[in-house]
Amino acid sequence: MSGSAHLPDGTKAGLRRALLAARATLTSDDVREREAELARRALALPELARARTVAAYVSVGTEPGTRALLDALRARGTRVLLPVLLPDNDLDWAPYRGAGHLVRAAKGLLEPDGERLGPQAVTRADAVLLPGLAVDERGLRLGRGGGSYDRVLARLDRAGADPARVVLLYDDEVVAQVPMEPHDHPVHAVVTPGGVRRFGRP
Repeated sequence: MSGSAHLPDGTKAGLRRALLAARATLTSDDVREREAELARRALALPELARARTVAAYVSVGTEPGTRALLDALRARGTRVLLPVLLPDNDLDWAPYRGAGHLVRAAKGLLEPDGERLGPQAVTRADAVLLPGLAVDERGLRLGRGGGSYDRVLARLDRAGADPARVVLLYDDEVVAQVPMEPHDHPVHAVVTPGGVRRFGRP
């Protein structure tokens, strides 16, 4: 599994622009086809197979699709938590009760309509699925720049929690290097339609 993306101008912003432009070329059929393969590979991960609680998210637009995975996890009895965006860009969490219980929210997101469990709920998850635009060969993740998941990862560290941290991407979004900043946290695995790559965790 290898990535073809590179840093157009040596910055996170430049890489984000290039990756978002590539995603914009995908059709809905492209997304659905890759979503099925992503779900198949992710469900085979031991980290998800043994997880009682998984913190995840609902994909939107041309993001790597998560909906098939969310439904499959829920069907096999896994408790799935989904984020609720707060006004300060931090994340609250609520249980996923099925696609019929998702509501439109700010920034084009879909959020669960159930009971809010508080930002600390993520620290009790056995695995956390993280959105992203790229992961490099060190396991460093490039997000969209809003900082929501940087807060989540920092919260996990402060709580001494060590869930499996997994990113779902397209094949060409595994890149050689993304610029590193002090607040960046490596992930444990990246899942793409083409395979799984692990970083520093068996």
